[in-house]
Amino acid sequence: MSANDHTTAHEEAHTGPIKTPKQLLAAVFFSFVVPIFAIIGLVYYVTSDTQPAAGAVDIEKAVAQRIQKIGTVEIRDANRPLKSGEEVFKAQCVACHGTPGIPSAPHLGDAGAWGPRIKTGYDALLNSALKGKGAMAAQGGGDFEDAEIGRALVYMANSAGGKFAEPQRAAAAAPVAAK
Repeated sequence: MSANDHTTAHEEAHTGPIKTPKQLLAAVFFSFVVPIFAIIGLVYYVTSDTQPAAGAVDIEKAVAQRIQKIGTVEIRDANRPLKSGEEVFKAQCVACHGTPGIPSAPHLGDAGAWGPRIKTGYDALLNSALKGKGAMAAQGGGDFEDAEIGRALVYMANSAGGKFAEPQRAAAAAPVAAK
């Protein structure tokens, strides 16, 4: 045997699958990353027994939602007294039209902000209040009768110098006689 054969046999006996520094870095990296992901997976597996299974949330609630009717009927007392403008303002409008409020909304008693709006007239103001304008939702997001919204509008406008009369509930239409 020559010296070369001895060196070659020695290198072959002591070499492993890692032959370059790049392979060494990859092996070290994956020897840390793979166990971390295995630990995370085990943690999710162990803690998953406290969570409800998919689709098994609340069967009665899920069924009720699936068979819910499209429309709903809400019965209100048509003879209840209308709320005053101040009551509606305090219940609904104060969040935006109150003292801190929203900067772009005219605030209660601010004649400078309400002046141009008052000049447009009550009908234009009521239309904006009922249908919404800009960032304001229809009825300001409230659930009041149109006459109550009108009363709140009159309350706010009159506090800034307007001279609107407080609206009343519209009279019920008379039944049409059959011919």
